[in-house]
Amino acid sequence: MLDLWLQWRVLAGQEAQRGNMARSDSDLIMICTSDIAGQLRGKAIPRRAVQERGEIGVGWTPTNVFITSFGPIAPTPWGSLGDLYIRPDFSTQVDLEMPDWGIDESFLIGDVMTLDGEPWSCCLRGQLASAARRLEERHGLIVKASFEHEFHYFGAEAQPGLGYALRAFRRLGPLPGRLMAVLDAAGLQLDTFMPEYGPAQCEVTIGPQPARRAADEAAILRELVRATARGLGSRASFAPIIDPSSVGNGLHVHFSLWDTKGRPVSHDPQRPHGVSEQAGAFIAGVVKHLPEFLAMTAPATTSYLRLVPNRWSAVFNNLGNQDREAAVRICPIFGAGDEAGKSTRFNFEYRAADGAASPYLALAALLNAGLDGLDRNLPTPQVTERNLTDATARELTDLGCERLPRSLAEALDRMASSDWAKAAFGETLIDAILRHKRQEIAVMEGLTAEGQCELYSQAY
Repeated sequence: MLDLWLQWRVLAGQEAQRGNMARSDSDLIMICTSDIAGQLRGKAIPRRAVQERGEIGVGWTPTNVFITSFGPIAPTPWGSLGDLYIRPDFSTQVDLEMPDWGIDESFLIGDVMTLDGEPWSCCLRGQLASAARRLEERHGLIVKASFEHEFHYFGAEAQPGLGYALRAFRRLGPLPGRLMAVLDAAGLQLDTFMPEYGPAQCEVTIGPQPARRAADEAAILRELVRATARGLGSRASFAPIIDPSSVGNGLHVHFSLWDTKGRPVSHDPQRPHGVSEQAGAFIAGVVKHLPEFLAMTAPATTSYLRLVPNRWSAVFNNLGNQDREAAVRICPIFGAGDEAGKSTRFNFEYRAADGAASPYLALAALLNAGLDGLDRNLPTPQVTERNLTDATARELTDLGCERLPRSLAEALDRMASSDWAKAAFGETLIDAILRHKRQEIAVMEGLTAEGQCELYSQAY
């Protein structure tokens, strides 16, 4: 199996090289932005114009942020008025031409700017960059993160009971090896691939990066998974859940805190569970504000089919020790080693997210909430080591925990009433998210859970 993977990897590099040499300067490259719908949208230009467009970008309009994944445009305060532009970031460029695999990908991700050259308030990549900058300026801290993606592959024979099995891996055919070779050719740091618990469900992870680059790579990974599946004559979906009676697809965000000199600061072996004082304050902000930003990380109506007890997904806004139903999990440190090595590997996992979320907005929510915890010097939350579904209301209050919103509508109402969210993200973006997602709820009205899952399966 390893030899075959190495052959795929070499072939990927050869095909990428041949493709790059063969490209014409009239071939198109797309300049994209990640939006509230969790989609990459943009405009394509001839390759000969890429450098020129480095500053002037491509034209964009404010109302584009209200395009849902299902057709209707949410009610817009701007209508046909206004102009913006997407300025490409060349560090995000993907340029892969692998004709034997049916892959021809050429795109860049950029920032949405105003005509004055300032970041637009509804640019999610800009929101993440702003949150990261505030965290560094106020506390001298940097977040490193990696996104653990689960998705459904429609090109495999599905059979319940084969979770994590070699047989399930075998049934995926060339997908795993080909996908890892494609991600490698795109410059992503390979980590793991597995056949997940659900029938024809997969999980792929890549290595940690500073916040904005981590979100860039999450967006790139999703598109390359889809491209690889398409090259195999099938498709992949990151929808929150494909079948209401089966398991869902999570988006787990692993993160840790580092200082500006590159030293890890999340771990303190002298403190309970190894959580440092700074990391504890950051996590305290995350769990405190989670009910207010949940609609940013679990933004589909079907997201809330996952966020229920006994689905190995988040139900309460708690910090749990090695608990896969905690909203934030203290991850174990695998392997032996000295304290420096353990501190480097020590991290947390945010579990109340899925692939309908823009990775930029999801990570901006974590950074903004954690920043508030640091600004207020909040104490580390009480770490839970039990199933909170069995806890009484009094016990939850004593723990400082609450049940997360049970629907997208409820989550949006919590966001709408949050002064913190409006201050952290600006009222313009919060209003745009509310309009966009309430339109999405309207699209889903009257549909069964199965019907909603099918629409999201096609959209993501």
